[in-house]
Amino acid sequence: MDGQRHDRLWRLVAERSATRTKTSGWVGVVCAVAVEQLEVDAAAVTVRTNALSQDLIAASGTWAESLEELQYTVGEGPGIAAFEAGEPVLTGDLGAAATRWPGFAEEIAANGVGAVFAFPLQAGAIRMGTLTLYRRRPGALTASDLGDAAILAEMTTTALVADSRGTETTASWAKEDTPGFYDEVNIATGMLAAQLQISLQDALLRLRAHAFSQHLPLTEVAQAVLNRQLRFDSPAE
Repeated sequence: MDGQRHDRLWRLVAERSATRTKTSGWVGVVCAVAVEQLEVDAAAVTVRTNALSQDLIAASGTWAESLEELQYTVGEGPGIAAFEAGEPVLTGDLGAAATRWPGFAEEIAANGVGAVFAFPLQAGAIRMGTLTLYRRRPGALTASDLGDAAILAEMTTTALVADSRGTETTASWAKEDTPGFYDEVNIATGMLAAQLQISLQDALLRLRAHAFSQHLPLTEVAQAVLNRQLRFDSPAE
């Protein structure tokens, strides 16, 4: 049964990838297939090196992009937890998860999200990121959807491994000549660290704290720093 499930999903992704755009790539197709085949409303794939460093490489739409950015802004949530634990984090009722991720739960309330299901992307002991599925209504995934999601996460991992080895395959997810989704945040973090003579981690935490307190996306705060519209005048500010 698992073999048949894998073959079915592989064919769906392969068929759709034949007409994919340069900016969506294989992983973008995986997100689209996840929304089509599972009882979810959005999907996103994020690569991570740790809980504080990540980049969004594919999403099913702007809603998924904004939800991934929200996790990035507050520095917590199911996707980050799944990456850190190396196992799926299945949150069928976000309302009951407020004590686990208070910042994320507070910000997510206005976004109409009822459930989040995050799957780590890992090859052996190496963790590369997460596939995160969002749904507007609360409730657990069915056993069938859970199995499909695990296979789609495996396919995404295969694509990431192939790309990291420079393998020319149809599984390449790279967005050619496209900057990273959070490049502005990385640059602003470096500028702030140099300006205040603090570590990159502390600079990123400062940006996050400001974004959270002002209910702004982290990318918007970073852009304000780059445009000299926002300044942090002291390390203890």
